[in-house]
Amino acid sequence: MIPNFIPVNEPDLSGNEKKYLQECIDSGWISSEGPFVEKFEFGMAHLCKRKHTFAVCNGTAALELAVKALGIGTNDEVIMPTFTIISCALSVIRAGATPVYVDADPTTWNMRVEDIEAVVTEKTKAIMAVHIYGLTVDMDPLLEIAKKYNLKVIEDAAEVIGQTYKGRPCGSFGDISTFSFYPNKHITTGEGGMVLVNDEELSEKCKSLRNLCFGKENRFKHEEQGWNFRISNLQAAVGVAQLERLPQTIKKKKEMGSLYQKNLKDCKSFKLPLSKNDYCENIYWVFGLLSNQANKNANWWITKLLEEGVGTRPFFYPMHLQPCFKTTTQSLLPLGNAERLTELGFYLPSSPSLPHDTINEICDILLRVSDS
Repeated sequence: MIPNFIPVNEPDLSGNEKKYLQECIDSGWISSEGPFVEKFEFGMAHLCKRKHTFAVCNGTAALELAVKALGIGTNDEVIMPTFTIISCALSVIRAGATPVYVDADPTTWNMRVEDIEAVVTEKTKAIMAVHIYGLTVDMDPLLEIAKKYNLKVIEDAAEVIGQTYKGRPCGSFGDISTFSFYPNKHITTGEGGMVLVNDEELSEKCKSLRNLCFGKENRFKHEEQGWNFRISNLQAAVGVAQLERLPQTIKKKKEMGSLYQKNLKDCKSFKLPLSKNDYCENIYWVFGLLSNQANKNANWWITKLLEEGVGTRPFFYPMHLQPCFKTTTQSLLPLGNAERLTELGFYLPSSPSLPHDTINEICDILLRVSDS
């Protein structure tokens, strides 16, 4: 490890995490039956204005459960962004369905909603909207397309916990929403996720699938195959403590983004992330940059910053280029924006507890390296 290395992310566990974990240990409630699970689910339901929430073991599990609960399977197609985390595509492919990719918008880095209607076919079953890096998908026109063609909508809000779209909370849109609580998220439980719905029938489906589809009359007689996707009371205890401080976390993230923007606004070496648009203000889950310098792609910057003791991460690698998806990829439109984001994009240390002095130091390093 480089001395004084600045990691790309560190979770902030300075609230009631230890206190609530001790309560779990003292009470003996450490399994998924503990009271913090229900408290965490209730808190997320209130945050997102959803009727039903189901905590699960990770964000990937949340997506797989969502796809299964909506009845998506063989011969179905799901329209989704190519510029996203692999979990999104995996949930579709493992269900036997086909992901149909749309390109990224070059300014928001979210899926180009205007491309969706062009790839709707008779096999299309759903649209998966994935909010990327701190700005939201333009949901109103997406929902209009879904209504026009009678399509289901899955909203992956993992990267925008606490964000809003036109004043409405992310996690409240579509038929089903999902979250991840990995350590780099605005709320972390170490590993963990959440599925959120309003529909009563869909709620019962999610509840059963999460818990091995135990029988109602005979517990050990299973009419359907489910998963053990349960979360532990220990994880949920951390989640409750994190949820308590979410407003402060969002405030710190916005301050972080504003300081990066201020320090780097005159630097011609990078294209900075959009700070806001007509429907949301960036909450900077991460602070991303696009290289503007010829012959200096993302990998060049990542290597140089590592030499300076600054941790970074490359942008997502497009789903349509993934080697493991060669036989399951369907690309009907040009996807060049996503490829450009992958080639040129990387993000800087973005911890909510990142001191302002450290942000200034990172910016000084960037400016010095860009002039070299």
